[in-house]
Amino acid sequence: QVQLVESGGGLVQAGGSLRLSCVASGRTFSTYPMGWFRQAPGKEREFVAVISGSGATTYYADSVKGRFTISRDNAKNTVYLQMNSLKPEDTAVYYCAADGRRFSSGSTDEGRYNYWGQGTQVTVSS
Repeated sequence: QVQLVESGGGLVQAGGSLRLSCVASGRTFSTYPMGWFRQAPGKEREFVAVISGSGATTYYADSVKGRFTISRDNAKNTVYLQMNSLKPEDTAVYYCAADGRRFSSGSTDEGRYNYWGQGTQVTVSS
């Protein structure tokens, strides 16, 4: 069982930056690919970024590529999402999630993710 707690959300002006953190419980954190997803009001949840257990492999949605960076510190059981050049359309609740296929590279499919955090709100004003 993995429990996830996100933090770091808030209100920021367009062009600004935020760093989200997600702390995981458990001693096997490094074996789980970790993903970030987001859900804007009135829209379905969508994939943002994923990182493999070792951190060697990452993948991004086109909408955030070049602006967001996913990283992890396995010694701290933490995954991060550095968000730069934020746009109003990035406004959403951001969720971190653990892919149940341990030792894989991770997936963009939210159905693959067994464990989810409670979410953190990011609001970007224009």
